[in-house]
Amino acid sequence: MARSDATFAAATGTAQSPPPSRRTPSRQNAARTYGALDLGTNNCRLLIARPTAEGFVIVDAFSRIVRLGEGLGATGRLSDAAMDRGVSALAVCADKLRRRHVSLVRSVATEACRRAANGRAFVERVYRETGIMLDIISPAEEARLAVLGCQALLEEGEGPALIFDIGGGSTELILIDTDEGEPVIRSWYSAPWGVVSLTESEAGPREGRDAHLAAYRRMKARVTESFATFATTLPTEHAMPPRLLGTSGTVTTLASLHLGLASYDRRAVDGLIVPAEAMRDISARLSAMSVAERATLSCIGQERADLVVAGCAILEAILDIWPAERLGVADRGIREGILRSLMARETRG
Repeated sequence: MARSDATFAAATGTAQSPPPSRRTPSRQNAARTYGALDLGTNNCRLLIARPTAEGFVIVDAFSRIVRLGEGLGATGRLSDAAMDRGVSALAVCADKLRRRHVSLVRSVATEACRRAANGRAFVERVYRETGIMLDIISPAEEARLAVLGCQALLEEGEGPALIFDIGGGSTELILIDTDEGEPVIRSWYSAPWGVVSLTESEAGPREGRDAHLAAYRRMKARVTESFATFATTLPTEHAMPPRLLGTSGTVTTLASLHLGLASYDRRAVDGLIVPAEAMRDISARLSAMSVAERATLSCIGQERADLVVAGCAILEAILDIWPAERLGVADRGIREGILRSLMARETRG
């Protein structure tokens, strides 16, 4: 359900404060190294950084598709194979954290571990085998970190803006105001559909363009239904075209296709503004393709070929309830939000 900003702040124990990028780090703080680890339903990602006067500089990073939530919708549990993949990736992260002498780290797990009956048991196994202590965060905290991590890329303008994060097991929608300078969260919603869970809702072989398009329509309908109550809380009148910013593998992949990149280039994608209609056109093309056809496209490949269409369905459902003319693209989010939180906490201390 939608939550007000007061409820959001109470749930997460957060208060509005200037981002650390606008503070000069103390001499002691600047010498420290920080880590942020995000274990999602589909990906395991790590950033290691040091603070600077402008924010922070990345000194190491890691990303691997682990599909932790594979099969979760059918069984309610993390499978042995998925947990093995997760532990393997986290062992790499643990090694990087040790070698980089990280002073302070926060490691979070999201929807897959929240939903799984054996999520806590998996967290205990991770700690035994890697030394990493995962914090299974709430949807409210997930939304807060996503906003904190990507808010700098939001276009300037008046009135409310919508930030979204399409994950593997859920999608976070956050309505914010920037009239006071720093973003203030007005309401938020965590939808129970991400690229993994939505893809698995259409499990089974499909042959031909008509079957692919029918499955796409069903996926979009499921997401639209889940958005319905939140959509009624959104403002319908805007002083100017509404602003929209997305952070997820879906939007960065579609942005890469829009640019015609031969291989993914974060510098070209992070902060890009794309016409919303162009994203709809790309989504329409992908939805009619088979998995094998999508796998041949640059910046999709075999790893994303079966999941990207579910992301397109979620994105189109978002554009339906928030009809922005332009979409901001962010290749940053929860990890950057964690880093900013850690650095700000030590600066305030």
